[in-house]
Amino acid sequence: MEKVNELNKAILDITMEIYKKYPELVKYLAELPVTIPDISNPEINIKILQDYYNTLSNIVTNYISSQLLE
Repeated sequence: MEKVNELNKAILDITMEIYKKYPELVKYLAELPVTIPDISNPEINIKILQDYYNTLSNIVTNYISSQLLE
């Protein structure tokens, strides 16, 4: 469970750094999945983190693509 907590914090830290550097990404914030970790089931937590990471990755990719079109 400690690894999941460390990974969760690392993803949150990375997310906050991205938003600090690129505040215009805030409009995408609603797209990020918001879930409460389930202490009794680590497999669900890993899936939650994977979904979060995938969504964050898509947001960054979409943002970069939109910048290239301007």
